[in-house]
Amino acid sequence: MLFNTIEFVVFFVVVLAIITIIKNRKFQHLFLLFTSFFFLYYTDNYLVILLLFTILLHFYTGREIYKSNTRERKKIFFIIGIAGSLGLLGFFKYADFAIAQFNIFGNIVDLGSEIPLMDLALPIGISFYTFQSLSYIIDIYRGNLTPAKTLKEYAIFVAFFPVLVAGPILRARQFLPQLREKMEKFNSTGGLRQLVIQNSNLKLGITIMAFGFFKKVFIADNLTPLTGHEVPVPELESFIVIIRTIALGIQVYCDFSGYSDIAIGAALIFGFKIPRNFNKPFFATSPSDFWSRWHISLSKWVRDYLYFPLVFKNRKSSVVVYSSLMISMLLLGLWHGASWNFIIFGAIHGIFLATHTIIKRKCPQISQHGFFQKNIGKFFSIIITQYFIFLAFLSFRVTEFDHIWYSMQKYVFLDFATEQFIELVSLNQFPVILIIVFFILNFISYKHGNLQNAISRIKLRYWFSFLGSILMLVLIFETGPAQDFIYFKF
Repeated sequence: MLFNTIEFVVFFVVVLAIITIIKNRKFQHLFLLFTSFFFLYYTDNYLVILLLFTILLHFYTGREIYKSNTRERKKIFFIIGIAGSLGLLGFFKYADFAIAQFNIFGNIVDLGSEIPLMDLALPIGISFYTFQSLSYIIDIYRGNLTPAKTLKEYAIFVAFFPVLVAGPILRARQFLPQLREKMEKFNSTGGLRQLVIQNSNLKLGITIMAFGFFKKVFIADNLTPLTGHEVPVPELESFIVIIRTIALGIQVYCDFSGYSDIAIGAALIFGFKIPRNFNKPFFATSPSDFWSRWHISLSKWVRDYLYFPLVFKNRKSSVVVYSSLMISMLLLGLWHGASWNFIIFGAIHGIFLATHTIIKRKCPQISQHGFFQKNIGKFFSIIITQYFIFLAFLSFRVTEFDHIWYSMQKYVFLDFATEQFIELVSLNQFPVILIIVFFILNFISYKHGNLQNAISRIKLRYWFSFLGSILMLVLIFETGPAQDFIYFKF
């Protein structure tokens, strides 16, 4: 069920109405759990069974890990939980990719036959709820988390429908206490709380959701004429590659952050505070700063559960630090999809991060130079950073290696030809205007802080005018049938 459809709006309003009317907390939580499974079943059909398997596997292995008296027993259940969920993810998401690579190798060495592809359907949201549930048993194994008290409580954490399909990737110690009536640090006490729809949460939640619909339907979907096909075609001019790459980066951001906004707003209306997933990434001043602003829940997951364990005992070793960065980013790229272009996407970002780390370690005086403390220096850092970030976006959409290499050459080594570029702009005036509008709005948001909070506090008549304006823009400029969110593929 897509967020940007009338079906979701009706579904959400009905769920909200029933929870508001029926105030029995046991019913509310069972109903919320039922609607979450229905939400996935509506789109994924029988593959919802994989979600149920993941919930049961990690709830019981997590409980056994916590109860284990010996390190060996603890490790056995930990391995069962990790292997079970990663095995499921690997089979459905990467099996055909692995078979294809084996067949290519077989052709090289002339094995004489090929293994047929299985053509498996990719379960929607499996990358997100797998990582979310993995963090649960890892935190229990490390002694940082007490297990959920009931299966119902844990199932709501994993299956909560606003974040089920495309995140943000939640942590149990952030979410589980919010299900309880009382919260003391990361330990929850008391029974499951009643879900109460508060006016302040309702107003702010709807505002955040409105921003999400605006980003997705008005901006991201209308950029498709510039991004709907692979960027590089032989003989394309440099400026065409650049404008399509910029359009792609903006589209991916507006599409995914738009989904995150709708999810965060919907969760807030139910009374759950979900950490933001994006924080003005196009104002990042370095590669590491970018990943602290872009897909924050995933980058923190990779940092805490992959990168930190890799460098834990050898932080002073440059080789270990740089190789750990590369491994982490390669796997982050592979998480996005079973394709070499995503591995290249991760490798490029790994190179950026490693290079930035080397510069910081070897030449700390550069970042401390007075020039970079001034506005002009920060502006220069932003431009340079974004130049390389958008370069990496080329491999996010382009699938053929030859095309990736060709487009990167055109991106870096400008040919200054303009004939095709002028024609492209004349045929796509509205998407080009949207790019300009996006950067203007992004700058306003950057200068004025949290616009969502500010707008939610304005007088009611002005707030309704804002919602009416967003609705009008969405309805007028929708591009036809609802387009899938890009991260549904991951």
